[in-house]
Amino acid sequence: MKRIYHLSTCSTCKRILNSVTWPEDIAITDIKQEAIPVEVLEELKSQYGTYESVFSKKARRYKDVQASITCDEDYKALILSDYTFLRRPVIIYQEFYSVGNDRNAVAKVQERFKAF
Repeated sequence: MKRIYHLSTCSTCKRILNSVTWPEDIAITDIKQEAIPVEVLEELKSQYGTYESVFSKKARRYKDVQASITCDEDYKALILSDYTFLRRPVIIYQEFYSVGNDRNAVAKVQERFKAF
């Protein structure tokens, strides 16, 4: 798979996407327009160990749902129900995976795709 899932209105996603030169064969998907497929979410779980690891606790609605989360499957259901619960950007390129915008994730992306 060669795809980026991002939010087009997110300035952090824009900054990260504009910081590297992407291969021509990578598809870029706005998660507000097209939700992340269950299969991709399951692939991310297999890479990162839990759905919680790809869940955004910075989402505005997190405080509203925090008390209802009792297991990892609850994180999956929330991500699938609302795009704001997915940490972003999600970058999958062959065997390369990156989720989120913390310094380590951004550095990993810039190293892999040679920042300019």
